[in-house]
Amino acid sequence: MTALLDTDMLSEVLKAKDRDVLARANAYVAQHGRYTISTITIMEVVKGLSRRGREDAIQRFLAVVKRSDIVTLDQISGELAGRMYADLERAGRLIGVADVLSAAIAVHLGLTLVTGNASDYEHIVAAGYPLRIESWRAT
Repeated sequence: MTALLDTDMLSEVLKAKDRDVLARANAYVAQHGRYTISTITIMEVVKGLSRRGREDAIQRFLAVVKRSDIVTLDQISGELAGRMYADLERAGRLIGVADVLSAAIAVHLGLTLVTGNASDYEHIVAAGYPLRIESWRAT
């Protein structure tokens, strides 16, 4: 099944520090040919690197982006994100806006979200949304 890489997991893949993550990432690319990332992840990575003045790293990251499938927030996933966020607010389980946007894109497109922050996303699942979550870290 196609998966959407969350920002934290893509960062781990690019840093290549965790052998388990790298092995899973390589297996995924061997099967699917490329990563799927969202414009939300692009924004988060570029923001983080820009804050540190790392234009060289931004250019290396954008080269990875060119070899990836990019999914974006459309009207349906935007509406879904709004509903998710409101449900999380009512339950007192707030998570980052970027995480809600990524989750909504994954749910709308039927993608599994690959993340190292499963505990945040579990709040969305608990609110009744059919978000599939996976980690590439060793358990």
